[in-house]
Amino acid sequence: MAKRKKDTKPPRPGGGEKATLTGFLDYLREAVAAKVAGAPEPQVRTPGVPSGTSLLGLAKHLTCVERFHFLGEQIDDWPGTWRPSADETIDSVLAGYRSAVERANKVIEECADLEQPGPRGASMRWVLVHMIEETGRHAGHADILREQIDGSTGR
Repeated sequence: MAKRKKDTKPPRPGGGEKATLTGFLDYLREAVAAKVAGAPEPQVRTPGVPSGTSLLGLAKHLTCVERFHFLGEQIDDWPGTWRPSADETIDSVLAGYRSAVERANKVIEECADLEQPGPRGASMRWVLVHMIEETGRHAGHADILREQIDGSTGR
Protein backbone atom coordinates (compact mmCIF):
# COMPACT_ATOMS: atom_id res chain seq x y z
CA MET A 1 0.00 0.00 0.00
CA ALA A 2 1.52 3.29 -1.13
CA LYS A 3 1.83 6.21 1.26
CA ARG A 4 0.77 9.62 0.05
CA LYS A 5 3.49 12.17 0.50
CA LYS A 6 2.89 15.41 2.35
CA ASP A 7 2.66 18.30 -0.01
CA THR A 8 2.57 22.01 0.64
CA LYS A 9 0.66 22.63 -2.58
CA PRO A 10 -2.86 21.59 -3.48
CA PRO A 11 -3.18 18.65 -5.87
CA ARG A 12 -2.94 19.27 -9.60
CA PRO A 13 -5.93 18.63 -11.88
CA GLY A 14 -6.28 15.26 -13.54
CA GLY A 15 -5.40 12.91 -10.70
CA GLY A 16 -8.75 11.18 -10.47
CA GLU A 17 -11.48 11.64 -7.88
CA LYS A 18 -9.95 9.81 -4.93
CA ALA A 19 -6.51 11.32 -5.47
CA THR A 20 -8.02 14.80 -5.74
CA LEU A 21 -10.12 14.45 -2.59
CA THR A 22 -7.31 12.95 -0.52
CA GLY A 23 -4.83 15.45 -1.93
CA PHE A 24 -6.93 18.42 -0.85
CA LEU A 25 -7.60 16.87 2.55
CA ASP A 26 -3.89 16.21 3.15
CA TYR A 27 -3.07 19.75 1.99
CA LEU A 28 -5.49 21.20 4.55
CA ARG A 29 -4.34 18.86 7.31
CA GLU A 30 -0.77 20.00 6.79
CA ALA A 31 -1.90 23.65 6.82
CA VAL A 32 -3.45 23.17 10.27
CA ALA A 33 -0.39 21.35 11.64
CA ALA A 34 1.92 24.06 10.25
CA LYS A 35 -0.04 26.80 12.03
CA VAL A 36 0.20 25.00 15.37
CA ALA A 37 3.87 24.01 15.05
CA GLY A 38 6.18 26.58 16.54
CA ALA A 39 3.45 28.71 18.07
CA PRO A 40 4.51 30.10 21.45
CA GLU A 41 3.21 28.96 24.82
CA PRO A 42 0.91 29.90 26.48
CA GLN A 43 -0.67 31.76 23.55
CA VAL A 44 -1.14 28.53 21.54
CA ARG A 45 -3.66 27.37 24.15
CA THR A 46 -5.13 30.77 24.99
CA PRO A 47 -8.55 31.40 23.43
CA GLY A 48 -8.29 34.02 20.71
CA VAL A 49 -12.02 34.58 20.31
CA PRO A 50 -14.99 34.84 22.70
CA SER A 51 -16.11 31.28 21.84
CA GLY A 52 -13.01 29.98 23.62
CA THR A 53 -11.27 28.56 20.54
CA SER A 54 -7.50 28.25 20.75
CA LEU A 55 -4.99 27.14 18.15
CA LEU A 56 -4.05 24.03 20.15
CA GLY A 57 -7.74 23.33 20.76
CA LEU A 58 -8.38 23.35 17.00
CA ALA A 59 -5.75 20.66 16.46
CA LYS A 60 -7.10 18.57 19.34
CA HIS A 61 -10.65 18.88 17.98
CA LEU A 62 -9.62 17.89 14.46
CA THR A 63 -7.83 14.85 15.87
CA CYS A 64 -11.10 13.71 17.41
CA VAL A 65 -13.05 14.42 14.21
CA GLU A 66 -10.60 12.29 12.19
CA ARG A 67 -10.91 9.45 14.69
CA PHE A 68 -14.70 9.70 14.76
CA HIS A 69 -15.32 9.72 11.01
CA PHE A 70 -12.52 7.54 9.67
CA LEU A 71 -11.82 5.20 12.58
CA GLY A 72 -15.32 4.93 14.02
CA GLU A 73 -14.23 5.93 17.53
CA GLN A 74 -16.94 7.17 19.87
CA ILE A 75 -16.52 10.72 21.19
CA ASP A 76 -18.53 11.23 24.35
CA ASP A 77 -17.55 14.84 25.11
CA TRP A 78 -17.48 16.93 21.93
CA PRO A 79 -17.11 20.25 23.81
CA GLY A 80 -14.07 18.76 25.58
CA THR A 81 -12.37 18.13 22.24
CA TRP A 82 -11.77 21.87 21.99
CA ARG A 83 -9.94 22.19 25.31
CA PRO A 84 -6.37 20.92 25.63
CA SER A 85 -5.43 19.82 29.13
CA ALA A 86 -2.53 21.39 30.99
CA ASP A 87 -0.31 18.38 30.28
CA GLU A 88 -0.98 18.37 26.52
CA THR A 89 1.80 20.08 24.60
CA ILE A 90 2.13 21.26 21.03
CA ASP A 91 4.27 18.20 20.32
CA SER A 92 1.85 15.74 21.93
CA VAL A 93 -1.24 17.19 20.26
CA LEU A 94 0.44 17.30 16.86
CA ALA A 95 1.72 13.74 17.31
CA GLY A 96 -1.84 12.64 18.12
CA TYR A 97 -3.18 14.50 15.10
CA ARG A 98 -0.58 13.02 12.76
CA SER A 99 -1.21 9.54 14.14
CA ALA A 100 -4.96 9.90 13.59
CA VAL A 101 -4.33 11.17 10.05
CA GLU A 102 -1.97 8.27 9.30
CA ARG A 103 -4.52 5.74 10.55
CA ALA A 104 -7.32 7.51 8.66
CA ASN A 105 -5.27 7.45 5.46
CA LYS A 106 -4.92 3.68 5.77
CA VAL A 107 -8.70 3.37 5.97
CA ILE A 108 -9.07 5.62 2.92
CA GLU A 109 -6.43 3.72 0.95
CA GLU A 110 -8.17 0.41 1.64
CA CYS A 111 -11.44 1.77 0.26
CA ALA A 112 -11.61 0.62 -3.36
CA ASP A 113 -14.93 2.33 -4.12
CA LEU A 114 -15.89 5.74 -2.71
CA GLU A 115 -19.50 4.57 -2.55
CA GLN A 116 -18.46 2.07 0.14
CA PRO A 117 -19.59 3.10 3.59
CA GLY A 118 -17.09 4.40 6.08
CA PRO A 119 -17.14 3.33 9.74
CA ARG A 120 -20.20 5.47 10.49
CA GLY A 121 -22.27 4.34 7.48
CA ALA A 122 -21.94 7.36 5.18
CA SER A 123 -20.15 6.78 1.90
CA MET A 124 -16.40 7.33 1.89
CA ARG A 125 -17.01 10.06 -0.71
CA TRP A 126 -19.30 11.90 1.71
CA VAL A 127 -16.80 11.48 4.56
CA LEU A 128 -13.94 12.84 2.44
CA VAL A 129 -15.94 15.85 1.27
CA HIS A 130 -17.16 16.52 4.81
CA MET A 131 -13.61 16.31 6.17
CA ILE A 132 -12.35 18.70 3.50
CA GLU A 133 -15.05 21.15 4.57
CA GLU A 134 -14.41 20.64 8.30
CA THR A 135 -10.62 20.84 8.04
CA GLY A 136 -10.75 23.77 5.60
CA ARG A 137 -13.02 25.78 7.89
CA HIS A 138 -10.74 25.15 10.85
CA ALA A 139 -7.60 25.84 8.80
CA GLY A 140 -9.02 29.32 8.20
CA HIS A 141 -9.63 29.71 11.93
CA ALA A 142 -6.05 28.58 12.57
CA ASP A 143 -4.74 31.21 10.13
CA ILE A 144 -6.52 33.96 12.05
CA LEU A 145 -5.56 32.67 15.49
CA ARG A 146 -1.89 32.32 14.55
CA GLU A 147 -1.84 35.83 13.10
CA GLN A 148 -3.30 37.14 16.37
CA ILE A 149 -0.62 35.31 18.35
CA ASP A 150 2.54 36.40 16.57
CA GLY A 151 1.66 38.05 13.27
CA SER A 152 2.51 34.92 11.25
CA THR A 153 0.61 34.83 7.95
CA GLY A 154 0.61 32.62 4.88
CA ARG A 155 1.05 28.89 4.62
